Amino acid sequence: VDLVESGGGSVQAGGSLRLSCAATGRRFAVHAMGWFRQAPGKEREFVASMRWANGDTYYADSVKGRFTISRDRSMKSVYLRMNDLQPEDTSIYYCAAHEIGSSEYNSWGQGTQVTVSS
Repeated sequence: VDLVESGGGSVQAGGSLRLSCAATGRRFAVHAMGWFRQAPGKEREFVASMRWANGDTYYADSVKGRFTISRDRSMKSVYLRMNDLQPEDTSIYYCAAHEIGSSEYNSWGQGTQVTVSS
């Protein structure tokens, strides 16, 4: 599956952004969709995910209570609403799909930059 992200940008601390990720392609069969991020010089880290079958959500401790993952099943899309953004949230954010038949997240978007200034 191909993933197309949008919605990144620059905000001041305390601001909000909403990231979008749309899946394209004929076949869409996933266990889960998720968001990851990678800051310069750091490893990629998990941010949030949603189990596609039942909508269960999971969050990194660093974003709990501030970020919300949601979906539109008919649009094969997943979203990340980010509130109360802080400078440490500055990263490239990647959408990912854990496709059925794979043991891990195996499809990745191109990434979208989020920059938070103090």
